[in-house]
Amino acid sequence: MTPEELPDDRPLAFGPVSRRTLMRGALAGMALAAAGAGAAHGATDAQAPFSSGTGRAAYRVPGQAADCHMHVFDPDRFPYPLPTATPPPKATVADYRLLQRRTGTKRTVVVTPSNYGTDNRCTLDAISQLGLKDARGVAVIDNTFSDAQLRDLHDGGIRGIRFNLTRPGGAGAELIRPLAERTAGLGWHVQIHMTAEGILENLERITDLPTGLVIDHMGRIPGSTGTAHPAYTAILRLVDTGNTWVKLSGVYHESPVGPPFYSDRAAVGAAFAHAAPERMLWGSDWPHPTASRGEVPMPDDAAMLDMFASWVPSQHDRKRILVDNPRVLYGF
Repeated sequence: MTPEELPDDRPLAFGPVSRRTLMRGALAGMALAAAGAGAAHGATDAQAPFSSGTGRAAYRVPGQAADCHMHVFDPDRFPYPLPTATPPPKATVADYRLLQRRTGTKRTVVVTPSNYGTDNRCTLDAISQLGLKDARGVAVIDNTFSDAQLRDLHDGGIRGIRFNLTRPGGAGAELIRPLAERTAGLGWHVQIHMTAEGILENLERITDLPTGLVIDHMGRIPGSTGTAHPAYTAILRLVDTGNTWVKLSGVYHESPVGPPFYSDRAAVGAAFAHAAPERMLWGSDWPHPTASRGEVPMPDDAAMLDMFASWVPSQHDRKRILVDNPRVLYGF
C-alpha cells in the first residue's frame, strides 16, 4: 500500500487519531520490523534470553533513554514465596544487559513481579547491580510495612508501589488509596496492572489519588475493541488531570491479531502516544512473563522498540517519552 492508497483522513469516531495516521503508523511499523529482521540476520550480538531475534533496533534511542518496565527473576538467590504450577524461569540482570545491547537503553525501572508477593529483595538487588544512577524500582507492599521499611525501600531506589490485579499476589484494590496516602510523603506513585474492565470497575479507587498514577500496558485494552473500549476514554480523562501516566508496553497483551505487527493493539499505542506524549512512558516488559509461560509468542524486543518509534514520528516526542518523562516521574 502506498501513501496515496491510505484511507481517508476523517477523524475516527472513537479517538483522536485519524485513519490515515493509524495506517501510516502501521506501515511504518511493518517497515521498521522488516529492517530489524534484516539486521537480525547479519547481527553479531548474542541473543538475549527471553527475546526473539538477535539484531539491534533500527531506531537509535537518545542518550539516557529509559526502559520503564522490566522484571528480574532470580529464584536461586531469592526463592519465590508464592509457588505456582508454572513459575517463571530465571532471568537475571546479566541477561538483561544483553537486551540493552539490542535496544540501546541506559536507564531501567525494575518492577517487582507478582511471583514475589511483597518480597522486594530481588528488585532491590537488581537496582543495586544496575546502579542507583541508572536504575529505579517499583515495589509491592501491603499495610504491614512500617515507616522504617518504606524509608529503606526509598533509599534502595524504590519510587512507586504496584497493584497487579491480573495475577494473585500482593495487595488488593481496597488498599490502593490507603497505601497511596501512606507513601505520598515519599513522592512515590501508584502503578496499576488491571484489565480494561478492572480499570472501569475501580475508577473511583484510582481517581484523585494523593500520588501520581501509572497505568501498565496501555490499560490492557483489548485489540478486538481498540480505542472504542470505554476504558480508553476513561484513561484519557485521568491523563487530563495531569497526574496520570500510561506505559506504552505489552503490545502483545490482548492482541487477537498477534505477531509480528500486533496491528490491533498497535493502533491503541499510536492513539495514546498521539493524544498525550507528555504523559507516556515506554517499557519492554522483559522477560515477558506471559510469553515465558507459553501464553503468547515470545516478542522481539528490538522490533517492539521500532514499533514504538513508528507510533511517535516526532523526535522531540520520542525523547520526551524515553528520557524526559522518566526523569520527572522516577527522579533520574
